[in-house]
Amino acid sequence: MSISARGAPKHLVAEAAVVVLAALAVFAVVGGMLAVSRSPLVVLVLAVFCGAVVVRTAHAGADVYAAPLALAAVLAFDFFYRLPLGGLSSTDLPNRGALVGGLVAIVLVSTISARTRRRVTTVDRSNILLADEQAALRRVATLVAQESASTEVFAAVAREVGQLMAVDATRIFRYEVDGTATVIAGWSPDLPLATGDRVPVEGQNLAAVVSRTRLPARVDSYSEATGPIAAAMREAGFRSSIGCPITVGGRLWGAMVAMTSHSDPIPVGAENRLAEFTELLATAISNTQARAELTASRARIVGAADGARRRIERDLHDGVQQRLVSLALDTRRLDATLPDDLEDAHTQLAELTAGLTGALDELREIARGIHPAILSEGGVEPALKALARRSAVPTQVHGQTDGRLPERIEVAIYYVVSEALTNAAKHSQASVVRVDVGQGHGCVRLAVSDDGLGGADAARGSGLVGLADRVDAVGGTIDITSPPGKGTLLVVTFPTDGT
Repeated sequence: MSISARGAPKHLVAEAAVVVLAALAVFAVVGGMLAVSRSPLVVLVLAVFCGAVVVRTAHAGADVYAAPLALAAVLAFDFFYRLPLGGLSSTDLPNRGALVGGLVAIVLVSTISARTRRRVTTVDRSNILLADEQAALRRVATLVAQESASTEVFAAVAREVGQLMAVDATRIFRYEVDGTATVIAGWSPDLPLATGDRVPVEGQNLAAVVSRTRLPARVDSYSEATGPIAAAMREAGFRSSIGCPITVGGRLWGAMVAMTSHSDPIPVGAENRLAEFTELLATAISNTQARAELTASRARIVGAADGARRRIERDLHDGVQQRLVSLALDTRRLDATLPDDLEDAHTQLAELTAGLTGALDELREIARGIHPAILSEGGVEPALKALARRSAVPTQVHGQTDGRLPERIEVAIYYVVSEALTNAAKHSQASVVRVDVGQGHGCVRLAVSDDGLGGADAARGSGLVGLADRVDAVGGTIDITSPPGKGTLLVVTFPTDGT
């Protein structure tokens, strides 16, 4: 593996010498043909041919050659055919010296003009390339700022780099702890090392060098490269490639690689442009990891809270509730053993029994609010029907699920519906609420709608904010549509396949 640089532009004097030699060659060729034949037809054909060559040369942008070639052809016609150019004759040596001097001046001016135009063209191309690069970076940065899915960002970076650098393929590798690399995304996916492939990082190849050095690297020829990755590159016909490390939080995460099958290696300095995209990739990966850690943390908090409520409900059911039931039974037995003439005692015991029964009912409601036992025992469907029966607004429950759902999702669905029914009873003035639950395509969809006043705003309701937090904590999404006067629709989607 070696770094190759482009050759430097020709020196001004060398380029001028080439122009002079070309003009002398035209002078000699035209003069030789005129010396052989001076027939009008030969002269006409030769003049048309010289004019066409000059026009074609100028049209191709090689004006450094066009003007000297035209002047050389005119001099040849004048010298060998003795055309009357403004009284000029073959014996007018001063004027012919002036023509030769003019030829030299035109050569120099044309050479400088051509070089200047090439420099301007190069600058224009550089500006266009820079504008394209900045536009590509802005597109990727927009995806990162919008917190798009990491797979979408990876695919966009691979595509933008491939199109911007005019290479044949790009790949994004993620280094694994077992010494392998996984292809996370790529552009031109029909080539070897497609997305999802996992290859050992060993030998002397680009991915291995970046992994060892944590620095940008290049391969100008795969003839001496070794390892499985190098073998795949040779099999695909690639001749050179460049790569930059992707560093996240000070740790090497992976590498961005651009490959080409052209005979010329990728220009020197392309690694710097590639590094700007890897920085955006690192930002996207860091953001994704932060969001994943935050979601996992919130899920642990919600799970711990649900577990605590479940334990409290079980303790209340197995302890305090059973104790109240026993006391109520003992009171009734005591009342049955007293003589009938002790009316005051019977009255007091009856009041005590009623008080114990009321306390038991209140405790059951509290336990149900903490964590409904019916949810743990029967699942989400009977729990929702129990909520509908207790709702102050007539509620219809429709749909079914494919058996029991994960507990975290069942709990979330229960509390979403409970809060929605509470809000409908307090604020919506609805006449009916409809609850629909369906499962399919790896997710559970819950929809709660009413025909009330609408105008619900999550920004003004702590209950709705709490619901959004709970739904987000288990990986779901929530959407609230509540136009004034047209009721409220709450749609929640929970993934059940781990995505």
